[in-house]
Amino acid sequence: MTLPAAPALERLADVAALERTAQAKRMLVIVNPYATTMSDRLKHLVVYALQGRYDVTAVDTQRKGHAIELVAAAAREGYDVVVAFGGDGTVNEAANGLAGSPTPLTCLPGGSNNVFCKMLGIPNDVVDATEHLLGLPDRWAPRTVDLGRVNGRAFTFAAGMGLDASVVERVDRHPDMKRRFGAWYFTQQAVATFLRRYVVNPPRLSVAVDGARAIEGVSVFFQNGQPFTYFKARPVNLVEGARLDSGDLAGVVLTRARAVDVPTVLYRALTSAAMPGHRRVEAFEGAHEVVVRSADGRPVPWQVDGDHVAGEDEMRVSVEPGALRIVG
Repeated sequence: MTLPAAPALERLADVAALERTAQAKRMLVIVNPYATTMSDRLKHLVVYALQGRYDVTAVDTQRKGHAIELVAAAAREGYDVVVAFGGDGTVNEAANGLAGSPTPLTCLPGGSNNVFCKMLGIPNDVVDATEHLLGLPDRWAPRTVDLGRVNGRAFTFAAGMGLDASVVERVDRHPDMKRRFGAWYFTQQAVATFLRRYVVNPPRLSVAVDGARAIEGVSVFFQNGQPFTYFKARPVNLVEGARLDSGDLAGVVLTRARAVDVPTVLYRALTSAAMPGHRRVEAFEGAHEVVVRSADGRPVPWQVDGDHVAGEDEMRVSVEPGALRIVG
């Protein structure tokens, strides 16, 4: 994403200032200064524009988990809306801090992919997205969406155990490469991780969906909504039946990981072919509680919304219907 010229956002602020009233909504903007497309200049321009229609407070995050603390405090203080200005990790932390509160969340794209932002219908260009937020007071209609949870940690759109979590862990070690090459760097690391750790003696998982017979596999991926757009606007077709307000989860289990399976798995993920139709994939939808266990004693890595969390022997995945208020 290229940075907008100063006049573009300044014009937005000038137009919005003509309509601002004394009852402007209190807005907390949580800024991740290390997000892929972030800069001080961009942050100041966006905040200046938003001040045309909101009573804005902007705060930079200082460390991992800081956004959770900031937005939880904002909810207690009665802010009207919280804006997560960063990537998917910033949105995830904001959602964790606001879960169960009456304060709605919205977002501005500052990362390389901004999946949840796009799910809410917010443009992926920061100037267009800022203009979108400036128009919200005229159509203010907060609504609720579901949150998934893994061992207590909430996720907005996706979580995974196994291969994709291993890839996220590797990518997070090189933030400069992630910033420069985005999804393509993720793809390169995915291939490398697969060949090094999953072709020979991959970790084994046992996945029990709503108490049914366990599915054996090497990786499992959950979605709380669609479309999952990791490559800019291109959807990655992994599951069927996932919606942000459905009250349940959908997912897929990769039952085997061999070199001969990779080309067809990638083809289905990046085209209109359905991933659940792949012979090495077991799909499920309408799930409410899933227990994922290590089947060979090795800790299993897991991630939520592209944020690597830990490696554990057991993960309990559930859904919390209507847990998050959003406006967008």
